[in-house]
Order: sequence, then C-alpha cells, then structure tokens
Amino acid sequence: MRGVNAESQRVTHGAEPGAGAALRRLAVPGGVLAAVVGAFAYVGAVDPNQPGHYPVCPLLRLTGVYCPGCGGLRSAHAFVHGDLAAAFTDNALAVVAFLGFAAVWTVWVVRSVRGRPARIELGRLHLWTIGTLVLVFTVVRNLPFGGWLRP
Repeated sequence: MRGVNAESQRVTHGAEPGAGAALRRLAVPGGVLAAVVGAFAYVGAVDPNQPGHYPVCPLLRLTGVYCPGCGGLRSAHAFVHGDLAAAFTDNALAVVAFLGFAAVWTVWVVRSVRGRPARIELGRLHLWTIGTLVLVFTVVRNLPFGGWLRP
C-alpha cells in the first residue's frame, strides 16, 4: 500500500516520471521554435528586397517616418543568409531581438527539461528601459545624424 499511495501522490502533484514527461514539457517550446523557423525560412526564401512580396510599412508610407520595425524583414532575410553586417544595417534593433529571443528560448527549454516553470518576470524598470531604448532607436533613426540606423 505504501508504493501505491506514493505513486498516486506523484501523479496528483504533476510530477510525471520518465522521458515521456520531458518530451511533453518540450512540446510548447518546440512548437514555438517550429513557427519561428518556418517564418524565418519563408522570409529567407522570399526576398523582401524585391517589390510586391510584402506590404509597405503604413507609418512610413503615410508620414515618411521610420518605425522601429522598418527594415525588419530585410534584416531577417540577411540574418538567415548569414550576412550579419547587412542585417545590422537594415535594422539593428531587430538583430538584437533575434538574439534575445534565442537566449530566452534556450532558457525556456532548459527550465522545461528540468521540470521548472519558465517564468520571466520583468519589473517596471525593465519594461521602461526596453520602451525607452525602442523610443530612442526610433527617434535617432529619423534624425539627420541617425541616417546610419535607417534601412
């Protein structure tokens, strides 16, 4: 009876034994990776530098102002093809975001394999810092001296 009770407690608390549990915990990070790889594969195959494949940024079209995402598809295309210099030239913030996603995804997978929750808790200071950096990037790339940040 002692082994039966211990087994039922283990199941009720969500601790599943075996390699099957680790694979189940990796299903969501694996699905997210598959979606991101699929998106990058599409952008890598369909060149955003050729007109007619992707819509034009509405903010750029209406106002002539570069948003923080302008050049992001060209940056992803260059990134996929291993041309990091061109990727940074097209959108430096996007390259930082690509690398940041890779780091966060890796932490997520490691924590999932270990059976720990993948919590990334950003406080107010973190969110304000990220928002400020995106705002500064957007303003500087639209000023005359920030031409090197334009796509």
